[in-house]
Amino acid sequence: MSSPLAGIRVVELASFVAAPAGGALLVDMGAEVVKVEVPWGEIYRHSNARMMGVDHDFPLSAPFQMSNHGKRSLALDLALPQAQAALRQVVDRADVLITNMLPARLARYGLDPETLLAERPELIIGRLSGYGADGPEADTPAFDYTAYWARSGLMDRLHDEGTPPAFQRPGIGDHTAALALALGIVAALRTRDSEGRGQIIDVALQNIGYYVAGNDVSWAAATGHTAPRHDRSQPRNPLWNQYQCKDGRWLFLVMIESDRYWSSFTQAIDRPELENDERYANGFGRYHNTVELTAALDAIFAERTLGQWGERLDAHRLIWAPVQTYAEAAEDPTAAARNVFPTVDHPTVGPFRTVAPPFSMSDHPMLGNAPAPALGADTEAVLRESGIDDETIALLIAAAS
Repeated sequence: MSSPLAGIRVVELASFVAAPAGGALLVDMGAEVVKVEVPWGEIYRHSNARMMGVDHDFPLSAPFQMSNHGKRSLALDLALPQAQAALRQVVDRADVLITNMLPARLARYGLDPETLLAERPELIIGRLSGYGADGPEADTPAFDYTAYWARSGLMDRLHDEGTPPAFQRPGIGDHTAALALALGIVAALRTRDSEGRGQIIDVALQNIGYYVAGNDVSWAAATGHTAPRHDRSQPRNPLWNQYQCKDGRWLFLVMIESDRYWSSFTQAIDRPELENDERYANGFGRYHNTVELTAALDAIFAERTLGQWGERLDAHRLIWAPVQTYAEAAEDPTAAARNVFPTVDHPTVGPFRTVAPPFSMSDHPMLGNAPAPALGADTEAVLRESGIDDETIALLIAAAS
């Protein structure tokens, strides 16, 4: 079969993570994506391992490579009127425009949706914003740290009582937003093919935060009350909790239907007397005696190492997981069997591993292993394909060098 998006051309006027990661997913499905960059390259391109606190001399930005693999790079200095006119001409040949540029700036370049759709009603525009491109904070700058993490309520919930609000790791909300952006664009392409008209796809990082935390946020929306934080010393269900092992490692029990697993669990931890203890006979009893039972389980899990507990829990087919570091997760044998970390054959630094797309297709390989383009590598070719004259091309390349 041909690639699902073969023949689809996308112009990406975006930086950092969410919108470019959405563009990368379209690449994985066969689209041609032209990434528009400033002549000096966005800051995300230039971060390296040591700048991010990673003790390694890897010279590239690994996250930039992940979010921009397989694209073409068009470097333009949009301070020049000629560059603005050229970009509009490039967009005129596209099926899709992806952008996270603030609305006021888009309008300044003549790339606001109203102008573009008036000229080309079949165009699809994917907009990524912090708080909605048409809302009261449309021109408010944002990262996923602010819109997705802090204002959605996630930052407040995901820390222990008495400790400061948790600090999010980079790109968590962004990559979730990228999935929503790509999904909306694919749906819009299907509508365009059947009805001949494009549309605007809006993805707001704040909305993504509400959706990701939907189990809690839906309760807040319906009742006006915030669900309590998890307290591992007194969980509502002691079989849905984290415990430290003898070697200092942690494991996470996730037996939400605790009554179903209680008998097998007591056998796995070699405490058959707990199964018949009337205080813990059912989920209701374990909830009301959670402090005592959790303290007992803390002492029990401290008797063996993580590896030893893993063998016992697996032998009884219980639902649990080791709390792994990122370095351990990257070597997870189950992930390796599914090729979650494909190898990129980079033309200048050689092979390195990256993170694969988050879904697969049985009839179309989703490899995710192409390198990101060198800055401005396709400027001349893209401009020439868009019908820009030689004199203007020479001017724009000179201005971007």
